[in-house]
Parts: sequence; structure tokens; C-alpha cells
Amino acid sequence: MQAKTTTRDEHLIFSFVLVPTQRFRAHMAAGNTAAAASTACRRRLLISLIFFALFVSHGGLHASSLYFDFDFSNASTFSLAGFDTAGVAAFHGGLFDLTANAYNASLFDNVGRVSYAHPVPLWDDATGEVASFSTSFTFVINITDMNNKGDGMAFFLGQFPSTLPPLSYGGSLGLCSNYCLNASAIAGKDRFVAVEFDTFNHSFDPSRTYDHMGIDVNSVRSVANISLVSFSLNGQMSARVDYNSSTTVMSVELRFDHSPKFATATPIFNMSAKVNLTAVLPEQVAIGFSAATGKSVELHQLLSWSFSLVNPNSRSSSAGANSSKSNVGLIVALVITSAVSVILCVAVLALLSALRKKTLALAEREEESEAQSMLMDEEFQKGSGPKRFEFRQLAAATRGFSEEEKLGEGGFGSVYRGFLKELDAHVAIKKVSRASEQGRKEYSSEVKIISRLRHRNLVQLIGWCHEGRELMLVYELMPNGSLDVHLYNPVILLTRPVRFKIVLGLGSALLYLHQEWEQCVLHRDVKPSNIMLDASFGAKLGDFGLARLVDHGRGSHTTNLAGTMGYMDPECLATGRAGPESDMYSSGVVLLEIACGRPPVAPAPDRWEDGTVVRLVESVWGMYGRGAVLEAVDERLSGDFDGGEVERVMVVGLACAHPDCNLRPSIRQAVSMLQGEAPLPTLPARMPTPKYF
Repeated sequence: MQAKTTTRDEHLIFSFVLVPTQRFRAHMAAGNTAAAASTACRRRLLISLIFFALFVSHGGLHASSLYFDFDFSNASTFSLAGFDTAGVAAFHGGLFDLTANAYNASLFDNVGRVSYAHPVPLWDDATGEVASFSTSFTFVINITDMNNKGDGMAFFLGQFPSTLPPLSYGGSLGLCSNYCLNASAIAGKDRFVAVEFDTFNHSFDPSRTYDHMGIDVNSVRSVANISLVSFSLNGQMSARVDYNSSTTVMSVELRFDHSPKFATATPIFNMSAKVNLTAVLPEQVAIGFSAATGKSVELHQLLSWSFSLVNPNSRSSSAGANSSKSNVGLIVALVITSAVSVILCVAVLALLSALRKKTLALAEREEESEAQSMLMDEEFQKGSGPKRFEFRQLAAATRGFSEEEKLGEGGFGSVYRGFLKELDAHVAIKKVSRASEQGRKEYSSEVKIISRLRHRNLVQLIGWCHEGRELMLVYELMPNGSLDVHLYNPVILLTRPVRFKIVLGLGSALLYLHQEWEQCVLHRDVKPSNIMLDASFGAKLGDFGLARLVDHGRGSHTTNLAGTMGYMDPECLATGRAGPESDMYSSGVVLLEIACGRPPVAPAPDRWEDGTVVRLVESVWGMYGRGAVLEAVDERLSGDFDGGEVERVMVVGLACAHPDCNLRPSIRQAVSMLQGEAPLPTLPARMPTPKYF
């Protein structure tokens, strides 16, 4: 559906007509029957139609405006011909990816734009009149590795047609070349006004937190900004940008819809600044969105977009016009009014038909959800150990899921400490967010897989709860939390024997998953935060939400991207193929991280401003090539380690992280080398260049 030109007052009527639709949806959510809700909606819509006809017949149409409302998950609301894309931006079934999200694309140093394909009349040079506008959009920033995220995205107004500036990746956010810190140096087609959602803290950004929102005028050094909670720009968000031409104030509202940082809360942040658009932008502008990554990566996705622009009333009535001209004008106005009324009637009938279809579809989805719920329970019943708990039992165990009992939170839910009187045991209860569709999928995956697995180095699933929309998993409690907490704890040091014990525990878990169970289990998210530590610091692998089952000997197969940046197999990123060797890559990175006490990707010393990073695998491989691999050992150990043992861990880690998946050891071979039962491999002095086909 193309955007259309309408009027200021007509836009108000559209808002009036759409209100019953929203009430109808709420009515359905409350559980009323489809027929009753549909009848009520028809009555409200007919009343709206009568109101509109009366309003129009009294001369309610005046100033022209531009209005559109696109939901990219609904193909009937938009046409791809109505958008221009630049850089790596692309439409991927239900959303626009502004930065790379494809198997054959690099996720680093890329930039993209999506813009409305038609010029937007912003102001009139002859009269000096400026339009007011309001735009709302829903977007997602998907961060899979908090140690390696950046740089952000922006809504912009600029020269039409929109062109992507050269060298605008990284902190330039696709808005300008080379950061453009000097706004006065920007002229001509390079001028822009933008609202940025920045996830990487550069030297010119506000330093209070890592994330911020800002209003930019010809520079990414914002004229106004607000610091956000660090790492909060992650997940689904909604934003609204309003410009008042009378006051020249641009105001921004950001709402966190589904953010891991805020769990079920939906905080709202606001900011504003005075911006003289006529001094910065041409009369007709391009509007759209841009995003960029640098040496740190994340996904930037646009889910929906509405825009409303109201031009100043340019009509003036001429005193002393003769009555014959007035009569002609009245006749023309009546004809136009009648035509508009007929068109609106047709539109209302079409809307009623669409609402009926949506009602039926909603009922079908609810039936499908109930069926899926029954299947989930059946899958759990297949497991021999886990038991079903009631919601009231788990609520009591966690004191009503109080904040004091919360152990942590992730992208799809929160984890609470609890005490089950029935078992006389402390447990960890994972509560899936109601709003997270991905969380439900991961719950289903754990239902099918972990409930059937039994091994001393896997986190034991004790039970589950599935009541209504509540989905919960109950695990044995790991007293020492996750490995990542201890690796980077400045107070508590993991000793060399403890680290080696964890390495062997991880190897034992993967050996069971890959080769000793009835099917091969691909974990697909091996990382320190998913390696839990029991009371004696024994390692237990957990979180099987992304796991997949494959037959033994099948090898790699095409799959959706899954995992955490920094630990994901580069070949999987490039080709989309995953197999046991993908888990081996992740475990290799973890082995190096345990030995070196460094994350897989970290800012280079004294190079924070330009985004340069150090990659652990490349760094350690370079030392190995110089015959000095032990120089990479965690300096906090102060030389208190067994050189042969640590060398085995690091060389096996490098072998597992080999760029060529065909040259990586199997988990059985890796465990044998770690235990000193097999010789270490001889690796190339220089890290090979990966070649994927």
C-alpha cells in the first residue's frame, strides 16, 4: 500500500476510526467471543463513518498532509517499491535488516540505509512556512555478545534522493563520513538531522553509561543526548519523534518493549532540543533509517514505521469574490465530498472484512497454542526424571518471584533462586518471558532435549511448570554460579588446578553430547556464561535452548544462525552450516579464555576511540607461531601453573578454533590430548586464512 496525501482534519478522522479497532483487539484478548466483538466493532465503525460524512460536508478538509503506516510483517500494508535501500540493507521476510544478516556477508564494518522512496516536502522557500511531523517506529537491536557490540542506528532526514556517505561505518552510523565531528564543515547534500540510538561509547559520546540516545545536526556529536542504562539498547523497542514547526522543538520518546535489561518492565525515556530545520535541510528531504557496525557487531532491524507530516495551511480566502465563483466552488466541493465518502465506505467495508479474517485467525492461533502446550507436556512426560510442578509451588519457592531471589536475566526470561520444601532442596527456576516468542521456542527445545539427557557434567533438569501462559523450568542450583563470573572477578582468582578441572568437565560434557548419547546433540551456544559451577567447582554445561538433535555421522547441515558472537564458528556465519565442529570451535575459544583470562574480543589498548579490537584466537596463534604461547597465560596466575598442562589447553584450544573445520579435532581426540594420552598437533606458524565454499 503506497503512502497517500491526505489532510490535517482527515488524519484526525482516521485516528477516530482506528480507535475501535484497538478496542476490538483488547476485547478479544479479554476472551469475549469473536462474533460479539466483531458486531461491536461494526457498530463503532459505522458511527465513525457517519461522523466523518458530517464533518466533511461542513468543510473539514483544509491543509494537505502526508501519512503512511507500514507494518513490515503484513505485506498488505506496504510495497517494496516504496523504499530505497543502500549498502547492505535488505528486506528479509517481515523486517528490514539495516546491517548484514546473511550467511555470506561479513558482520564487521558494514553500513546500510532504508529510506522512503519519495521526496517529503518539509518547508516552502517562498513563504518560509515549515511543516510539523510525527513519526513512530518499532525496531530491534540484537546483541549476542555484550563484550563485542556496536555501533547503533538512527532515524534521519537528509538530501533527496538518499545516498550513503563513503566511510560511514562504525560510529558514523551511516549518517556521514569519518564521524563528521565538525558540524560546520558539513554542507550541501551531506547535511542531515538525525535521532541516534548509539550502543558504542566513543570518546565524543556522553561517558556516564555505555548506551545513549541523541539528536544530531550535521554531526554525530549530538546537540542533545540522554544516557541510557548500559547495555539496555538490546531487544525490541519503540520510538516516536515529533517536530513542532511553531516552536522548532524536536522531541523524542523511547520505549523499551521487550528488553532483556528490564525484564517485564517497559521504561520510557524522553529528550528534546530546538532544531531550525530550514537552516539545515533543503525544502524536500529524504526520510529513513541508517545503521552501522565497526569492529564490534550487532543486528539492526526495522519492524514497522508510521509517518505523518502536516503542511501549514496555505489557503487564504479572498474578500470580495463574486457569488457565482463561490457557487461553483461549493458545487465542486460537494462533488469531491461525495466521492471521498463513497471511497471511505468501501474502505470501511474492506476493513470489516479484514477484521473478520483476523478474528478467525486469532481463534486458530489460540487453538494452535493450546495444541502446542499439550505437545510440550507430552514431550516432558517422555523424560524419566523431571516432574511437573504447579505455579503456586514455584511462586512460594521464590517468595513470589521477588527481586531479592533473582539470580539473573537473559534475552528471553529471568532466573530465580528458590527452595522447594517438597524436595528439601534449593533450585534455580527459569521463568520465560510471556512476550518472548523466541523464549517459547527455546523452552520447547529444552523440553525435547535436556529432559532426556543424564550426565554428571550437564545441569540436571528437575522439573517444569506450564500453566496458561506461564512457562518455567526447574534446575538443580549451582552454588558457584557461572564460569564467566569467576573468570573476571577481580577479588576471587580461579587457580590453575580448578581451571583444568573445568576444562576436563567441559570436554566430558561435549563427549557425551556428540558421541555417547543415542543421537548427536549440537549445543550451539557453548560459552562461559552457560558453564555452571557446582559446590566443588565442577563444570556442568547448561542452557539447551538453542540445541539441535542430528543423527550420528550426518555431518554439518544448513541451519538458522544461532549462538553468541565471539564464540560462533566463522564458517557457520559464512555458510549457514553447523555440526559438531561448530561446537568444537566454541569450546576452543572457551579453552583459550580459561587459560588467558581474556574475552574472545576486547578493545585494543590505547585504541578505544577508533574501535580497534584484539581477537583472542588471532593473538594467541601469533604467540604460538613465535614459540611463546605461554606468554598468553593469565598474568594473574603470577607464573603459578604447570607449563605442560597449560600448553596442552592452549594448543588444543587453537586446534579446535582452526579456521578450517575439517582440520579441527573431534571431541574425543581433544579430550585425549588434554589428558596427555595423545600428542599435540603441529599447527601452522601463521593462522590460516579461512576459505568457505
